[in-house]
Amino acid sequence: MAKRKKTNDALMAARDNKSDEFYTQYDDVAREVEAYLDYDPDTFRDKTVLLPCDDPERSNFTRYFVRRFDALGLKKLVSTSIAAHGETRGRIFTLSRGETPPAAPRWGYLDGDGDFRGAEASRLRDEADMIVTNPPFSLFREFVAWIMAAGKKFLIIGNQNALTYKEFFPYIQSNRVWLGVSITGGDRAFNVPDAYPLEALTCGVDEQGRKFIRVKGVRWFTNLEHGRRHQPLPLMTMAENRRSSPHKLIRERGYPRYDNYDAVEVSYTDAIPSDCGETMGVPITFLDKYCPEQFEIVGLDRYTVPKEKLIGGRVAIGGKPCYARILIRKKTGGA
Repeated sequence: MAKRKKTNDALMAARDNKSDEFYTQYDDVAREVEAYLDYDPDTFRDKTVLLPCDDPERSNFTRYFVRRFDALGLKKLVSTSIAAHGETRGRIFTLSRGETPPAAPRWGYLDGDGDFRGAEASRLRDEADMIVTNPPFSLFREFVAWIMAAGKKFLIIGNQNALTYKEFFPYIQSNRVWLGVSITGGDRAFNVPDAYPLEALTCGVDEQGRKFIRVKGVRWFTNLEHGRRHQPLPLMTMAENRRSSPHKLIRERGYPRYDNYDAVEVSYTDAIPSDCGETMGVPITFLDKYCPEQFEIVGLDRYTVPKEKLIGGRVAIGGKPCYARILIRKKTGGA
C-alpha cells in the first residue's frame, strides 16, 4: 500500500506541476503495436502516422516507427514535440515513403511551440490517418477531445482512472473507444528527465543511467480493432461461483444488492454470473475483458445513479460506498 501511495503521489505531483515528461519504454510500444498486426497485418499500411507530444530525439514511439517504417508499410511518419525549456519552437521529424530511414532522427523546428492545441499541430492532425503517443498526464482530457474532434484512429497510453472521467467514459460506453491489448495489470516503467526528483519508492535509475518511475494502473486506449475485445468472457452460474469461486468474498457473501440502486454487486470480473439477467455493478478492470457482443454497458455509478441516492459518490452496500463500479447487463444470447 505504501509503495502504491508513493507512486500515486508522484503522479499527482506531475499533474499539479505539469511535469509530464514520462517516456514510454520501447518494448511497451513494440508489444502493443504488433498486437494489432496479429489481428490485421495491414493496420498501418499506407497510413500517415502522427506522433505528437514525442520529442524526436528521445521518444521510443519515434524510434519504433522509424525502425519498422517499411515493415509496417507506412506512407509517412511525423513526430513533433513542444518547445524545450529555453526554446520557443517545437521540434519536428518527418519520414516519407521512398526515403531511407535514418539511424537517428534528424529533426528540425516547427514554426510554433508545438503545443498540440495550436493551429500547426491541429493541421498535422488533420493530415494524418492515425495518432499514436503518450499524451501529457495533466492534459489527457483535452488531448482525447482533440483527437475525437477530428475523428482520427488512435493509440495512446494513460492511467486507467481516465475511464471514470466524465468527459471520457461516454466514449467507452458507446464503443467509440476501448482498451488496448498488451497491458491488463501490474505496473510499467517510464523514463523521466534527469532533473526529475526520485522521491517515490518506485523510482530508480536503470543500467544505462536513466531515471525511471514505475506506474500502476496504466492502460492503452484505442479505436483500432483487435481480436481480444471480441472474445467472450467464460462465465459460470451464480450457484457455481458460490460453490467454487477462488474469491472467498463470493463464496461467503455471494451477490448482494446495492442499497441505493437496483443492481447486483459483482466484486470480481471472473465471478460475473452467466444466469443473471439484471444490471450488475463490476470493477472498472472489467473493461480489460469487455466483449461488446456479450455485454451492454449501462453506465458508471456516479453518472448513472441519481445524485441524491449516491453514498460517498458511489453505489453502496450496508451503507459503505464501493469503489467505482461500471454498470453492465448481459446481452440476450451473449455467451
